[in-house]
Amino acid sequence: MEVRTRIAPSPTGDPHVGTAYVALFNWAFARANKGKFLLRIEDTDLARSTKSSEEAIFSSLKWLGLDWDEGPDCGGEFGPYRQSERGDLYTGYVAQLLNAGHAFRCFCSKDRLDVLRASQQKAGETTGYDGLCLGLSKEDVYQKMAAGEESVVRMKVPETGECVFEDRLRGSISIAYDQIDMQVILKADGMPTYHLAVVVDDHLMGITHVLRGEEWLNSVPKHKLLFEYFGWDMPELIHLPLLRNEDKSKLSKRKNPTSLNYYKDTGVLPEALLNFLGLMGWSMPDEREIFDVQEMIKALDLDRISTSGPVFDQSKLKWLNGQYLRKLDDSDYQQRFLRWLESSGGLERLLPLVKDRAETFSELAPISNYLIGNRAELSLTDFKGLPLELDLSKKILHHLLAALDTQVEWDRDSLFERCGTLASSMDLKMRDFLSPVFVAISGKKVSLPLFDSMAILGSDLSRARLRDALDVIGVSGKERKKLEKDFIALRD
Repeated sequence: MEVRTRIAPSPTGDPHVGTAYVALFNWAFARANKGKFLLRIEDTDLARSTKSSEEAIFSSLKWLGLDWDEGPDCGGEFGPYRQSERGDLYTGYVAQLLNAGHAFRCFCSKDRLDVLRASQQKAGETTGYDGLCLGLSKEDVYQKMAAGEESVVRMKVPETGECVFEDRLRGSISIAYDQIDMQVILKADGMPTYHLAVVVDDHLMGITHVLRGEEWLNSVPKHKLLFEYFGWDMPELIHLPLLRNEDKSKLSKRKNPTSLNYYKDTGVLPEALLNFLGLMGWSMPDEREIFDVQEMIKALDLDRISTSGPVFDQSKLKWLNGQYLRKLDDSDYQQRFLRWLESSGGLERLLPLVKDRAETFSELAPISNYLIGNRAELSLTDFKGLPLELDLSKKILHHLLAALDTQVEWDRDSLFERCGTLASSMDLKMRDFLSPVFVAISGKKVSLPLFDSMAILGSDLSRARLRDALDVIGVSGKERKKLEKDFIALRD
């Protein structure tokens, strides 16, 4: 049997380090077993999927050297490899489930489902669909559809019993069916949800081993049921431990930079990042920490993966990157450095900002140093010197961070609009609102244009500097909860 693995990211934002982590283990396992590694784009969320995000996924995985044997850009015998191009195929399998009585049409409105969910939460019950439309006759369904009523398709789930499945790292796992929702498998727009598409595609593309994050463990019963309904064998499951922040919470952009672009743009070498990700929950037989991917492939044993959540330690990554940098000879070091300056794109965008502000090249460094390298370390004094109360600076930075969590477009005009809207809602003049932001981003009270600077730095690095500034001012747990309530009230 040929080993076939895959990585299936959604093109809905910056490429995530978690994607690279899962991709690395799928790629290495396929290479170790002389198998095939596939790239599949899961873009059934048409509203959020973008071409630019898809291209960023391609370029970031190529930067890391994780090449694929089949995918949207290189084809393959099981294509197409974008789910948005496989719609008719999914529709046929949904019809098969409906005809066999394994699925049903649901006409419940969003308002009804919201009320149902709120009622279940209030009662302390497991939230999920209550089966209202299960009892509809074929005639009822036909009449509703003929009348143009909007519907989705849900899968049927047994009312009693439990789903038992095997995970290579965790052994036998049991989940009661009464904890499993009657999942929507076909949306009202005719597109499948992840749960149907992943089962159909894994089967048709011959995937033999599924290595993915442990957050998908609770979805296995839905997938196993679908495999059984279709009469297909399920791939072997290997659920990798979740990457964690230092406080053991799930790695998130609120506490850590998560974009692969951030690490590329700050000068982390791809081989160092791969080495670091390889240490996440796994170790070489001789326990050494520095190894390349070819050495990882030769030594890879899935049974050596730990199920405890590995901490994504930024200082450890910096140390490891330093080890790789010091192994470069002077010529290679220079070439890699110049290539980094060019590839980050920052230099190209920076020049128009500084050309009219410097009389000599030597003046460029103090003007733009915070955009090319790290900004100066902040202290509480930097914020005490502003014409704002410290608590107000704290509120501005907290609220801006929260607002930027949902910011998709990261360009000068979009950032200006977001800050202007937030300043207005806080009844602040734009100049006052931006004063602590200038310090947080540049380390200076006056710098190059703020929104151009944030666009050059990118979303992850800009947010990281705002978080750092907030930590410098100091926010207690009690204060943070109050600030979060204030922001929700402001947003509503």
